[in-house]
Amino acid sequence: MYLIETEDNVGFLTASYIKNRIETFVSTKSKPYFVLALPTGGTSVDLYRNLVKFHQEGLSFDKVVTFNLDEYVGLPENHPESYHSFMAKNFFDHIKIQKEQINILNGNAADLYKECANYEEKIKNYGGIDLLIGGIGQNGHIAFNEPESAFDSSTRVVNLTSNTIAANARFFNNDISLVPTRALTVGLGTIMNAKEVIIMATGPKKAQALYHAFEDKQSTAWPVTVLQKHPRTFIIADKAAAAEISKTTKQNYGLCSFIN
Repeated sequence: MYLIETEDNVGFLTASYIKNRIETFVSTKSKPYFVLALPTGGTSVDLYRNLVKFHQEGLSFDKVVTFNLDEYVGLPENHPESYHSFMAKNFFDHIKIQKEQINILNGNAADLYKECANYEEKIKNYGGIDLLIGGIGQNGHIAFNEPESAFDSSTRVVNLTSNTIAANARFFNNDISLVPTRALTVGLGTIMNAKEVIIMATGPKKAQALYHAFEDKQSTAWPVTVLQKHPRTFIIADKAAAAEISKTTKQNYGLCSFIN
């Protein structure tokens, strides 16, 4: 696990790395598609803005298949706060990519458990996730893997914690009663099976979670700690998010050459 502490260009750095990986993949043609797992949330908005800019400058998504990490249960896909809508508004409506190359969990499926199993199987059929991008919650959750999620969990139905519901109320006119209480999410085991992982973290509210990620032992109380055993994880954080990590730890985990 590597720490990359930066000023305020978390989205640009992450987008640049994705661009590098896609272009390297296309040049080697090792398999039909590069499999990219994508997040939602406020931290990712700048990521998508930069990816759209790179696309306008020539970055092709013709050989990219995407899998989103999660979706609310019971929220219509056309609801402005569904993750289907978020991805269309911030990314997919602005790039050239075939619809069949886009995969987002269906939170309105007749059989949610079958939906999750099929999603997991589809990831495997594409050869697994090449690069997974995620954010981190204040309680250390990745995607919707809340505290006490099993480290070997796969894509599944989850109940959201009161903390996560409260944090997401800002997207629902600050009305907690409007926030869905369940979601579909890829599991921590699914994330650990990705060949590479990037976690983006910005702002002081993420500082405690990053402290546990780097300074604490593995514990399901802080889901992000599962990544301590991942062979190739980058955590890109601004100075506010990395504020509670000790100077010694930053020196031990820091990585100078990221893009190249």
